[in-house]
Amino acid sequence: MRALCLCFLLGAVGCSDSNGLGEPTLPNVERTETLYSLIGTPVSTPSGYALEGQRLVRTDQTDAFDFVYSLQSDGQHVFLPRAALGIDTANTVSPGFLARVESFQDITAAPSNGYITDNAVPFAVGDRFVVRSRVTCSIGVPKYAKLEVLTYDDAVKTVTFRILVDDNCGFKGLQPGLPDN
Repeated sequence: MRALCLCFLLGAVGCSDSNGLGEPTLPNVERTETLYSLIGTPVSTPSGYALEGQRLVRTDQTDAFDFVYSLQSDGQHVFLPRAALGIDTANTVSPGFLARVESFQDITAAPSNGYITDNAVPFAVGDRFVVRSRVTCSIGVPKYAKLEVLTYDDAVKTVTFRILVDDNCGFKGLQPGLPDN
């Protein structure tokens, strides 16, 4: 009986990692990025952002992005996830935005659901979001990030934001350093 209990205990300890993902290898690092409006700026300027690799993307060269920035004709600033642009609308996991009220530092983990995926996401300076990517990981899951709008410039049609992306596939931790979840 003792041997059976010991085997059960060892099995429980060995399976204590609830996410089954192994150890993260890439530290989360905060960055500041600037995007140009999709409308009204030269095609050579980046309007898209890819969480995978934390890259600014020129939309004339590829559709490998998760969202774009656009300054609308009515003066409204919006982020447009892929489905809002008519790209990959049938995917089961689409890139999207989830508005948050807590401070940037207090956003510590990304939820799985509740993201706006198929509509424009209006924003103002100081707004914060959790962002979900398209599926880019070999294990079939998206990546997650937190984003805070710092400034925008209507004259040159840019938005500047700070972003922290968890580049570890399957992890949702949104604090600097190696994630624990």
